[in-house]
Amino acid sequence: MKILLLGKNGQVGWELQRSLAPLGELVALDRHSTLVDGGCGDLHNLEGLRDTVQRLRPDVIVNAAAHTAVDKAESEPELARTVNALAPGVLAQAAQAVGALLVHYSTDYVFDGSGNTPWTEADPTGPLNTYGQTKLEGEQLIEEACERHLILRTSWVYAARGGNFAKTMLRLAKERERLTVIDDQFGAPTGAELIADVTAHAVRQVLRQPQDAGVYHLTAAGQTSWNGYARFVVETARELQPELKLAVQEVAPVPSSAFPTPACRPLNSRLDTTHLSRTFGLTLPHWQQGVRRMLSEIF
Repeated sequence: MKILLLGKNGQVGWELQRSLAPLGELVALDRHSTLVDGGCGDLHNLEGLRDTVQRLRPDVIVNAAAHTAVDKAESEPELARTVNALAPGVLAQAAQAVGALLVHYSTDYVFDGSGNTPWTEADPTGPLNTYGQTKLEGEQLIEEACERHLILRTSWVYAARGGNFAKTMLRLAKERERLTVIDDQFGAPTGAELIADVTAHAVRQVLRQPQDAGVYHLTAAGQTSWNGYARFVVETARELQPELKLAVQEVAPVPSSAFPTPACRPLNSRLDTTHLSRTFGLTLPHWQQGVRRMLSEIF
């Protein structure tokens, strides 16, 4: 089996290189990659993407690349649309042409963030910003063009590699006695490692049971606010590294309005993962377990 992975150096893409490798021959590309006989991994180059799929004729395409700069997308909507919508649409057409399974990652931002109930796959969408709008269009183009697809919506993604919210909180906790962190946005911090492992498991099953293709919500179990997330990071850091010198004495709760941004964020990013758990026989770990493991890794 041949697997084409796009976005290999992103948080999820990096972990996918590990999780997908045992499934078959893995061709992993980033936006700067080019193949010897033509083709590329750049989602800005739509014809190049189509050519890559036609040349490689993979059995599985995993698209882990995206325009994820939420605020920046407000000022460059066409670029965000090319990467988040048009490119996945081209990949879907190419996947259908060669008979490949297409795996794509989406986001809780396709919803409007209202209420406090976890969103199910069947709930009506209503994105609040350009990022969410382009990610939703990408989903729709995939569903229209490719019969065999896995769209995995996730949220609050982090990884030990690269920058993340926890690392930022730890840096600030060393410098300041008081932190102010938003307490009216709720979701589940979800590790890139978990996303990659679930992806590999789901790919194996869908290749055997094509009827299990479709849209699924994938996050760690439980829920918290950004403030609760920050407090857990500080408390766990003190537990794991007693000698760590943290100046912070208080992690104060503030509303989203205290930090105005170009893009409006949803307040309710909770995703119901029941469909995924039942279909693929999974028990998703609590978000605290993954964050603790990540902190252990970076210390």
